[in-house]
This record gives sequence, structure tokens and C-alpha cells, in this order.
Amino acid sequence: MRFAKAASIAALAVLSAPAIADTIELGPRPYYLVDKMAEGPLKDKLEACIGQPLKRTEFSIGHRGAALQFPEHTVESYKAAALMGAGILECDVTFTKDKELVCRHAQNDLHTTTDILATDLAENCTKGFTPADGSNKASAECRASDLTLAEFKTLQGKMDAADRSATTVDAYMDGTAGWRTDLYAATGTLMTHAESIDLFKDLGVKFTPELKSPSVDMPFDGFSQEDYAQKLIDDYKAAGVPASDVFPQSFNLNDVLYWIKNEPEFGKQAVFLDARFRQNGFSPMDPASLSPTMEEMKAMGVNYIAPPLWVLLTLEDGEIAASAYALAAKEAGLNLITWTLERSGPLNTGGGWYFQTVKDAMDGDGRVYEVVDVLAQEAGVVGLFSDWPATTTFYASCMGLK
Repeated sequence: MRFAKAASIAALAVLSAPAIADTIELGPRPYYLVDKMAEGPLKDKLEACIGQPLKRTEFSIGHRGAALQFPEHTVESYKAAALMGAGILECDVTFTKDKELVCRHAQNDLHTTTDILATDLAENCTKGFTPADGSNKASAECRASDLTLAEFKTLQGKMDAADRSATTVDAYMDGTAGWRTDLYAATGTLMTHAESIDLFKDLGVKFTPELKSPSVDMPFDGFSQEDYAQKLIDDYKAAGVPASDVFPQSFNLNDVLYWIKNEPEFGKQAVFLDARFRQNGFSPMDPASLSPTMEEMKAMGVNYIAPPLWVLLTLEDGEIAASAYALAAKEAGLNLITWTLERSGPLNTGGGWYFQTVKDAMDGDGRVYEVVDVLAQEAGVVGLFSDWPATTTFYASCMGLK
């Protein structure tokens, strides 16, 4: 499969899932990023790979699908990510009023990721739309748990955005960042968790569901946190998916420990989304100060941890390098996954939150593959979440990564 022979991403709607499973199409962005690089051995290596055969790779993880340009957690977004060669796709998992699992980044994001405010279901929202005025920003809060599954499935996904200065619902919903697009937002088909499993199987990819923190108090109508964690795993069992194809994730360490204890085959690949960077005084150059330590984490049975990518990076004499955190995790025998590439817009102003430890080196998009190379070769990450998986697929294919 080569750039010139692959189907157009814009035509993905007419491709069936099995057809996408046999097709990889990257579009121009990887070439654009290589073209912007400074001259050197890495650029030479990547340039030599342009036009070479591509492969689907587990290094390339579709973050909410292909959320740079497609409404996240929708059929369309997932198909686009698979078409770009992602070997693993993510369904963030939350639940509805009738305790059915659905794919949403948060339980309380329907007001920014769907058209709910423009429908009659806006009356069900925890907090309806309030326009901006002289002293307050526009606001709303609509939860999946405000709706039954049947109601949820009537909604349309949109690009995750809101204009906080808006005085009308239409203006509030029309807040997509200039470096994203609404070109593919005319349709956004929402999915249950079980439906995502069926689709991902057809697409020929593996699974990384994230158990999202509830916005409601737990237990919710008798539904405990443990019930929630178990229900996620039960969906894979019911679909006949082997545990080796599933990487369940959570920011809640207790969820991960629950899977390790109660579903040990799935627990082997459970991913702790490492929120220890929120501890007071955290520095990626002082991992010994973390609680629990890397060694304690490993002793608990955790095999995979996933911090944001800035935690794994530092600058050494002005050059991008792996942080002490990354090296300590490797020393403890922990596998590293990280998030999220292609979520920051153009990098000519430092890259924002995701690149904060290397912002002084972020002077343009030509730095993207320098970052990816350090993450892969020095930090040793085994998977990289991206909002545009073509970028990571190209690198992994070129470098022969799994």
C-alpha cells in the first residue's frame, strides 16, 4: 500500500469496515511534517520512506478516533483513524441514565461534543444554556446520564468546541478552533461501547477503552464503581474478544487494581493513565518523589503506565531528550504509552500544554518527528496516542515498529 494508490479519506463513508481494514491512506500531512524538518539523519531516513509500503501498527493509537478533523468517538472518526493505519482505537467509556455504556470523552460533555442544545433533549440537561453577559461566560452542562440510551442515540456528534462568549445556542455550538475543521462534521454517528467493539473488530484493530470518571455520585442508582469497571470488561467477553487485544485504561488506580485482581487476563494490559504529575511539586526530572513510586506501581501488578507526553521529555543543551521519569519507568520494567500528539495546533508558538517541558525548542511543525523519535527511541514508548494517526503510522512504518 502506497500514498498514491490508497483511497481518499474524504471517501471513507463509502468504504465498508473490512475494506478499510485492508487499506492504509495517510494523505499529505506526514510528508508536510518531514518537509519542514531541519536537515539531518532523521529527516533523511523519513524522506527515504515516502512512497514505501505502509503497515498497520499498534504504535499508532487513534485518540478518540481521528479527532483533529472528525467529531470524536463517532463511526466516522473511527473509520478515518483505521484508514490512517492506527492499530489500536480508543473508546472513552461512560454511561447513560439507564446505565448503558457509551463512547464519550466525559460523562458531562454532550453540550460541546453533540448537537443536544439544538434539540428538545436540551430540557434534560443538568444545566441548560446560559448566554454570556458582561461578567460571565456562556455555559451549559449536559451529561450522558441525563439521557436514556435511546435518547442518546438520537444525537449527532460534532467537533468538540464551544464559544464561551456566545449569547445564542447556535453561536455557542460554533466554536471549532481555526486549525481544526468542520468539513467532516455534517455527520457524527454516536456509538455504544458494544457497537464500538463490533466496529473495531471489523476494522481489524485492537481496543483501548478508558473508564471515565463519573460526573454523578457513585453508586448511581445501585450501580457501583466496581460494577462499572466490570461491565466494561464484560462487553469484551460477550463479544468474544481475547484479553490480549484489549488495553483497558483509567486515571483511577483503583480501577486498574480491580481489573488486575478480578480480571487478571485483562489486567495484564490494564493501563494506568498516570495522573501523578498533578502531585504538588512534581517534576519529570525527579521521579523518586512520586507516590506510589515506579517500583511500587510494578509491585502492584501494573505493567503499563501512560503519562502526557511532556512528562517524558526534557531539554538537554537545547536538544529534545527523554526525561528522568521516562528512564525510571523503563528501569522499573513498566511499559510506556503517552498522549496526545496532533492536539496542539501549529507548533510555532511552543506547542502549549502538551509540549511544556520542551517549549523552548518548539519553533514549528518540523519538530513533530523529532519529538516522536525521542519518545520511541529514547523514552521507549510502545504506543502514542494521536488525533491524526497518519502521523504516527508513517513514523512507525518507516522505523519498523510493531
